[in-house]
Amino acid sequence: MRISKDLIKKFNDSISHNTKLSNYSWFNLGGPAEFFFKPKNKDQLIDFLKENKKNKLKITILGAGSNTLIRDNGVKGIVIKLGSSFSEIKLIDKDVIEAGAASLDRKVSNFAKENNLSNFEFLSCIPGCLGGAIIMNSGCYGHDISKVLVSINIIDIDTCQEQEIKQKDIDFFYRGSNLPKNIIITSVKLKGKIEKKELIEKKQDEMIKKKKLSQPSQIKTCGSTFKNFSDKKKAWQLIKDTGCNEFKEGDAAISKKHCNFFVNNGNAKSSDIERLINKVKKTVSDKAGINLELEIKIIGE
Repeated sequence: MRISKDLIKKFNDSISHNTKLSNYSWFNLGGPAEFFFKPKNKDQLIDFLKENKKNKLKITILGAGSNTLIRDNGVKGIVIKLGSSFSEIKLIDKDVIEAGAASLDRKVSNFAKENNLSNFEFLSCIPGCLGGAIIMNSGCYGHDISKVLVSINIIDIDTCQEQEIKQKDIDFFYRGSNLPKNIIITSVKLKGKIEKKELIEKKQDEMIKKKKLSQPSQIKTCGSTFKNFSDKKKAWQLIKDTGCNEFKEGDAAISKKHCNFFVNNGNAKSSDIERLINKVKKTVSDKAGINLELEIKIIGE
């Protein structure tokens, strides 16, 4: 894909070519980004989007890479990853937090705890960043991000205009929302409940302990691969009951601790993970008559 010299020159210190994306994936897999842009701030991001209207590069937004499988041939066009200037977390009212979209979920949880705000404890167990959490309505243990959301600030990729969208104007559902794909979330407002720090810390610790007991850690994984079909039919249970938990493809395998976690055991390729995903989907469909939906996102060629 051709990119103008003017665009390269103007954003030279923030844009790179043929950038290795495996460094940004929790699977530690994936080919390069044709172009990789890490904006210094919101103004530069808007400026870039305006300039890109002439180039018409396909835009892919990459968050923390905690739930994204990047294909082996990489990603065509431009991959945009928000940097540290989108990671500020601050208190704007006694019970309201404003955080940049690149803020890590666990850091938001800890910030809330230090400011005596409850209802954010579950975020300590969610990998990834806040922007991704909003898009997919991340949650665990009976909680999800939509329940604490006040509003989001976004940039429309097509118009390059900023806009605030209230929580009531977003249709959230299990692991998803109706937010359009042509937006970039830049910041988020969240509302908690004032509570004693000791009680918040106790709830947070209990959730973290529960997670450690049931989920693998210190491995190359992107967490839950499939959405739960229902409260009574969890994805991990369907995978186990249909005998998929022992499946392997090359160095791609299924965690023995939690069989909805697919793992790169060291030398897997993205194609191995994807073949394993498709094999499990087909087997569960054939044996249980249920079509599992992906929770992770697959990007690239």
